Amino acid sequence: METAQKSSMNRPFTEEYIDWTEVLPSFRVDLRNYTDKERNKFVKMDRIKDWSSVTWKDVGRPYEVKTYAKERVQYEAEHEKEMDPHTAWTYFNRSFHEWFVKHVPDELNDKKKAFAKSISSFNYNEIKAALTDVVQIQLWNYVHRIEDGIWDPRGKRALFEGLDVGHNPKILFLGAAEGYEALQLGAMYPGGQITMVDYDEYCKTTRFGTFPSTYPFLGENPNTGQKKVYYKDDLHVEYIVDDIRNLSFGREFDIVLSVGMLEHFPDAYKPEVVDWHRRFTKPGGYAILTTPRNQFKSRLYYRVMADVMNHTYRELMTLEQMGLFLYENGMDIVRSGYIKVHNAIVAKVR
Repeated sequence: METAQKSSMNRPFTEEYIDWTEVLPSFRVDLRNYTDKERNKFVKMDRIKDWSSVTWKDVGRPYEVKTYAKERVQYEAEHEKEMDPHTAWTYFNRSFHEWFVKHVPDELNDKKKAFAKSISSFNYNEIKAALTDVVQIQLWNYVHRIEDGIWDPRGKRALFEGLDVGHNPKILFLGAAEGYEALQLGAMYPGGQITMVDYDEYCKTTRFGTFPSTYPFLGENPNTGQKKVYYKDDLHVEYIVDDIRNLSFGREFDIVLSVGMLEHFPDAYKPEVVDWHRRFTKPGGYAILTTPRNQFKSRLYYRVMADVMNHTYRELMTLEQMGLFLYENGMDIVRSGYIKVHNAIVAKVR
């Protein structure tokens, strides 16, 4: 009985919970599939039929986010030099992770109380800081817990569905962080091997290492063809801490994935980023990339959350801009579109 109770605690969501969702203190659990109406609202795929007709003159250049985190500004003032990319990523990973593990209802309550107290101080800077805290946690609550815009499991499943990868696929996640999207792919295409790569040890030990083992991923049961709930510990994962440029893999992966990577590189370096995907994708395999959309909501988010998010170089792109970078660098686009706050592309090596 004790073992059964422990198992239930570690795996709280069974197949009985399929088509169910719940907002928990730090995130939303979502085992629903999109209805046709919801899919048409949140998933816009294959709007561009002929990528050879898309030109930079038509689509313009990406929007560069130039509001940096205070930590970066202070670092550069202290060291009298620009923060290097590796340091910027280590700052970002620690800052971002702190938000993923917040107990948001408690944090909301605390920040509102602090703001109310600040008003009595009649100190402009104190009031402004307290109000900023309230706005940030309110925005995080809406984006991550209510809308589930960052993980977006239903959108990611719509993007990942229907890939011809056979049995036991090999999946490579570049810049893996906590590894969410590779875990979702592993649930949808079970039995395979997931290799995650990030050059910040913190991502392996903390962002991935402490990712909730009770978080459910909706996938496929290869024995019945029905839906099945998977957990992180069900999947075969190797996590490598290294620079992507040092990897010795060949063209051996069925899927090579990156999420929010391309937009962190100025144009001069984007061909190399695309090549990282191309050089590891087996013939007939898929490269899958997402980037944040260039829209008013995204610009507002990165403005308000600057101290949390903006330690690194960052751009916001349109789908057309993202796709043109890939097309011009040897990729044929087989699926492209929007999933909530992200551009999303599935491509094959030309």
